[in-house]
Amino acid sequence: MKTKTIIHLRNLILVTILGMSGCSIDPSYYSEVVPETFYDSQTSVWQRFNRPFTHWRWYVASDAARWNMQELGTDEMCLPTRGSDWYNGGVYQQYHYHQFTPQLGDLYNGWYGFSMGVALAWDTMEDIEEHVDFDALGFEPGIRESMKAQQQTLVAYFYKDGLDFFGGVPLYTTTQSEVKGRSTAAETFQFIDSLLDAAIPNLPIKSTLGGMETGSISQAAGAALKAQLYFNANAYIGEDKFTECAQICQDIISGKYGTYALANDWTNIFGFKNETCPEIIWTVPSENSKLETDGGYYSTMHHYNLKNYLGGIDAGANNGYCLTPSLKPSGSVYTEFKLGKPYAKFESADVRKQPYVYTGTEQYKGMFIVGKLVNPLDGGTCLGNREYNGEIITMVDQVAPFKKLGKDYQDVASLPSKISTAEENSGVRLMKRSPMPTYADRLLRYNPDVPIIRLTEIYYMLAECKMRAGDLTEAANLINQVRKRYFANGVDPNPVTAANLDKYRMLDEWMIEFLGEGRRRTDLIRWNAYTTENWWDHSATNDPNKNHFPVHETILSSNNLIKQNDGY
Repeated sequence: MKTKTIIHLRNLILVTILGMSGCSIDPSYYSEVVPETFYDSQTSVWQRFNRPFTHWRWYVASDAARWNMQELGTDEMCLPTRGSDWYNGGVYQQYHYHQFTPQLGDLYNGWYGFSMGVALAWDTMEDIEEHVDFDALGFEPGIRESMKAQQQTLVAYFYKDGLDFFGGVPLYTTTQSEVKGRSTAAETFQFIDSLLDAAIPNLPIKSTLGGMETGSISQAAGAALKAQLYFNANAYIGEDKFTECAQICQDIISGKYGTYALANDWTNIFGFKNETCPEIIWTVPSENSKLETDGGYYSTMHHYNLKNYLGGIDAGANNGYCLTPSLKPSGSVYTEFKLGKPYAKFESADVRKQPYVYTGTEQYKGMFIVGKLVNPLDGGTCLGNREYNGEIITMVDQVAPFKKLGKDYQDVASLPSKISTAEENSGVRLMKRSPMPTYADRLLRYNPDVPIIRLTEIYYMLAECKMRAGDLTEAANLINQVRKRYFANGVDPNPVTAANLDKYRMLDEWMIEFLGEGRRRTDLIRWNAYTTENWWDHSATNDPNKNHFPVHETILSSNNLIKQNDGY
């Protein structure tokens, strides 16, 4: 088992270990454990089964590279240079201006992340199918088929990410294969589709509303992945499959693939006991001190001293990510572009649009770190230690060097607002996935699971499909069924209507609902907006090649069968 894993996984993920020329590449044997002795209980089989899922947990909810690829360079999130902090060789400005290169470090993780997941899943199934006697170990009928289906679905998920980021990729069905070059985008699409077709009938169905989510893959999750594939088919392969997507979404909503319902309280989706939220279809499990996952990237998102606002919780942060600004240095809203301005796009009456405060007993309110950071419950403050050293920080929906007024700049009108001109308080911060408790409830930290697929996405996909088919009334109705939970007594001051639903309103609704959930780039590309639209400090490149990232140079150097994407 060790020999096969070392040799064939190395080939499958197609990466070069730096410095390999000076090292032995002969297989190493680390123990006497072999398949015949390892698979002696159901527990050992499940341990082997779960190995690809540990990689998946890291890739989708802990690895910042994947999140960066989906969020930075879009109209909703940025990582600006704050004085001497966060220039980092200009990589975050490269993202923002779509100046992608094969040397951009995150792109290595992007390729490694999906391809390693494929390798681990196939290797797991080969071991289990070859060496496990399910009957002898007392497994219930159907478990073997369910295990195989879940691994197939996991492969489909990873390959769908590869298709989304890079286009066609090498396609494998075994770890015993010779090294391959890239398949076409159409071949990759069809392969993913066939995997899901084979897997979905054998996936388990969730029959209890609000039943515990554990990270395993249900029929609804498999169907949702197929819907996502069809939803973006035009961007992936130039074929319109919105009608097929709409049917899958309707089937999910109607309960064909299991029992789910929209949550009435949005904090149940992301809160400290969200594993029983009826809306969640697939989630990354997380539990303090056991399976810790920070899907909100607290350390990069938040101010160095936000921990004191949270009652002194032991949570260090580096003051990086923020929402792209809605306001000019003067305080007026940007009107020069339609996309972006996320904080301003939330209605004032929206219960999410208030400062985040943990109110105790696993409850909280608000989704943003914004305004003067004085905790209204215990008086905890967040003090500056850069431009605003010793002052209580006021997070603003602007990016500008206000502290240089009267020095380098004579008036507000002359202040620049660029990704290179931020201060420590520039930009609203997001506290959504993996919300933080206060010090008093510090043992709850990391208890929120990280939602990957939820029923709201199904409603919104169906709405967009209806919109594209010309049924604007039904599209608006579907979106409004979700929006009403964010307003007192369900009274929405600005509901979606057939009259106001267009490309920009639809993109705004996706942004508002899924802000920071690692999908924005895909939505923009589907609407042909990623390379053709302007937003804050970003001018359209009008280069369709930018809809794919370049393949990292390390990946190319590891396998000369892999060709670089056009335009790079």
